[in-house]
Amino acid sequence: MDVESLQKSGRRRSGCLDAFLIASITFLFVAVAAVTVVGTMVVMALKSRLDSPTHYQQVETSHLTGDLPSSGYKMQNFVYLQAASGKVTNFTMPWAPVAYGTGDSVGSKFEFDRDQHSLKPRQTGNYFIYTELKLTCTYQCKAGLLRVMVGDKLTCEVELPEKADTIPVSKKCWTVSLVEGEGLVTKMIAPKELQNWRLEMNSSGLGMFLVD
Repeated sequence: MDVESLQKSGRRRSGCLDAFLIASITFLFVAVAAVTVVGTMVVMALKSRLDSPTHYQQVETSHLTGDLPSSGYKMQNFVYLQAASGKVTNFTMPWAPVAYGTGDSVGSKFEFDRDQHSLKPRQTGNYFIYTELKLTCTYQCKAGLLRVMVGDKLTCEVELPEKADTIPVSKKCWTVSLVEGEGLVTKMIAPKELQNWRLEMNSSGLGMFLVD
């Protein structure tokens, strides 16, 4: 028996096995890294969409103006209202529809009471509800917590800092909630020290659309 030949053959098999294992581990490492990167990008993209309700407002606006005729979105299931007062105080917030051509931003499946400022969907379902608030300091503003509550479905809290400049403070809040035909009235709760703050009406609004 050629012992040396057997030893060389064993070394060759061992070397091939080592190379195979190294290649396999390298491939797995690269695959896992790729999946991790792709997964992170997907999660970040979804979070960005959810954290940016303006995206939904833009979709809604596009359908109002006829820019996107896709059947996936129907304007009847959308509503968007702008703030009708710049006051920062304790009161029922007044809203107003946005005019587009011969219509406005209240879909046919919603009822908006202009006197009571109540927004009511005609259909029971889960709705994406969001509000965006933009506030500006008028003169030497104090710090405080501003709360805006859309019925019992959404509470948006804005931490306003002490400041003297006019750089605006913005906050967007959203939720998905079951609405069973009740009218949603928006309440603002603001301490007296926030009296020098002003709500920017053109940049503050309330929106809803039917999810299912």
